[in-house]
Amino acid sequence: MNIQLVPLHYVYLAFIILIVAVMVRRRDTTIICVTGIMTIGLLATETLSGSVAGIFSSFIYATKELLSTIFIISIIVAMSRVLIRTGINEVMVSPLTRFIHSPQVAFWGIGLIMMVVSLFFWPSPAVALVGAVLLPVAVRVGLPPIGAAIAMNLFGHGIALSGDYIIQGAPKLTADAAGIPVTSVMTASIPLVIVMGAVSTFTAFWMLRKEMKSGSTVQRNIPVPGQTTTALSPAPASNSSTLSGDADVQRRSMPPRLQKAFALMIPLLFTVDVILMFVLKLQGGDATALIGGTSVLILIIVSLAAHRHTGSEKTTSYLIEGFQFGFKVFGPVIPIAAFFYLGDAAITELFNNPLPDGSHGIVNDLGVALAGLVPLNDTVGAITMTVTGAITGMDGSGFSGISLVGSIATMFAGSADSAPVLTALGQVAAIWVGGGTLIPWALIPAAAICGVSPFELARRNLKPVLLGLTVTTIVAIFLI
Repeated sequence: MNIQLVPLHYVYLAFIILIVAVMVRRRDTTIICVTGIMTIGLLATETLSGSVAGIFSSFIYATKELLSTIFIISIIVAMSRVLIRTGINEVMVSPLTRFIHSPQVAFWGIGLIMMVVSLFFWPSPAVALVGAVLLPVAVRVGLPPIGAAIAMNLFGHGIALSGDYIIQGAPKLTADAAGIPVTSVMTASIPLVIVMGAVSTFTAFWMLRKEMKSGSTVQRNIPVPGQTTTALSPAPASNSSTLSGDADVQRRSMPPRLQKAFALMIPLLFTVDVILMFVLKLQGGDATALIGGTSVLILIIVSLAAHRHTGSEKTTSYLIEGFQFGFKVFGPVIPIAAFFYLGDAAITELFNNPLPDGSHGIVNDLGVALAGLVPLNDTVGAITMTVTGAITGMDGSGFSGISLVGSIATMFAGSADSAPVLTALGQVAAIWVGGGTLIPWALIPAAAICGVSPFELARRNLKPVLLGLTVTTIVAIFLI
């Protein structure tokens, strides 16, 4: 599989290295991303006007790709506002405090529940379900919001999505590309997913616990309307009102009976959503839409009950707060997402396909080129598959490059037995990196629900995920 690399590929790679270096130093990358978009546009169109216009067009493209996530986060936040201010939230989560009584139980409990729900409905809708219900409980028992975000992220977008044993979208894509049965890829992935999940989650938990013991659990909160804490101040560990930006907002009184009725009704409605997802086989965007619509109805009903004659106006007010929150969260992310989307389909759509014939997109081309530079044997093949999978995942999708990973795995397979292992390894690497544990804009659902910076969450995940990939690669070498 020969891929011709052109200057666009090398420029894109150079900017990726620069962006990663700047992010490691915890500096803002917006200007670098815009410069990268403009440079790529100049090479693609060979006109200054096309290059400048490409900046705006890429922002629009990124916003369209992220719009459903922006909306679900905004609506969940709007619903959470009215539940907190009416006291329903406290009544609703109080029974859970009997089971979640420590930060350790909260971390593993949230993670395992997130993993189970994600296996059936994928992580995006699972984040909304799990976060809306369990986050206040976790914060109350002393788990920092960043800890809850890490748990949801690693167990959902990492373990559940990389195995994808129920929906089977990922293994089908990789298996079809590799020309082997889906069951063989799924079987081969089981030990890899277990090792990857165990190493990354235990490492993340150990690092978090160490910080909590030393009292140094400091995080950069994402901007929340009404929140008065500074950007580098410690996250409030026991006050869900402050976490949700309601410290300076007067609560709305509601009769205890009505609070209990809503506290019972809301989990029941979400339970019905889960049943409908299972019965109607709703996944991904369809499942997210069902949860979003349910959240809007809950917002309206509770607002009318709490505010009565002004319920209509208050509903609009809560929605405005939610969307203000959503766009403040996504504002810093859109420029970097716009740049990385150019590595996949966006460059063809925005710049009239400036890549050579046979190209699979800049990122995938770089992955193929890397595979072509190394010798064909199982050990080097395993290392190459991990690196190639990680590279193809850098567009923040996780799924866009796994078909290519499957086809490359067949090149390195020295035997029929090694092909499923290499294919599964590339799948795990691509999804752990691009599916939502290291790429900031793919982290937004969990980060936004927990009120933390997606860039901070990506930084916290970096060491556990890299260590997990290293150990998993070593295990794969022994399995081949």
